[in-house]
Amino acid sequence: MQSDQALEVDLATVNGVVITRPDEVLDTDTLHQRAYSELLRQTAIQTGLLAASDTPAADGVLSEAASHAIETLLAQEVRVAQPSEEACRRHHAAHQASYTTGERVEVRHILFAVTPGVDLNALRQQAEATLLNVRCHDGKNTEDVFAKQARHVSNCPSGSEGGQLGWLSTSDCAPEFAKELFGHKEIGVLPRLVHSRFGLHVVEILGRQPGVAQPFESVQGTVSMALQQQSFVTALRQYLSLLAADAQIQGIELERADSALVQ
Repeated sequence: MQSDQALEVDLATVNGVVITRPDEVLDTDTLHQRAYSELLRQTAIQTGLLAASDTPAADGVLSEAASHAIETLLAQEVRVAQPSEEACRRHHAAHQASYTTGERVEVRHILFAVTPGVDLNALRQQAEATLLNVRCHDGKNTEDVFAKQARHVSNCPSGSEGGQLGWLSTSDCAPEFAKELFGHKEIGVLPRLVHSRFGLHVVEILGRQPGVAQPFESVQGTVSMALQQQSFVTALRQYLSLLAADAQIQGIELERADSALVQ
């Protein structure tokens, strides 16, 4: 989950190695990413996969040699088993919507774009106020309040068309946007703001066309890969927490674990 908290990180170190520039202010997720990358870089050196002369970068950018060494390290240390057919079938049955093709939704939206220097709190307050406004009028007024708001405040070119995006499939959207549009079955204004890489969206679903569920046999490989990825992420998080438990870290809180890595 993304954090809006900005942290002064001039003292953030991993085993004495500074991972930020003194003048930087980073969000929590970026700081975590830098810390874990440095942990892995140091571990690659300790295991002989990377030369001790490799120089850490305060801006978090790894050398090409360090990147390759970390890939090798993770391939050796974070291994996941091939999921059984039974596990794949259970996952497929429980996530039918993920394996449906051809589904489309008719959408319009109001975009509050996140741009450099924007006041995120003020932007969110404006977006939430707009969401409340259009929900109060949703289906209860002959005036098209949604279209009016889109024309006046949306940062998307579609605003001039009342926010109309037309009929969309999952391939037409950014993944995080598609997840909100296709992960539920609502019709009307969604009850919460939709977050995407572009900003905050007030979204109205005007119509839905159901897709065709794909049989297990036709998507078995995709299901297997999805389960392997889930297992890898879980194992990687535990491996990183074990590395953090043995490290001297200042200026940042990382998840730490004492138990052995479960394969």
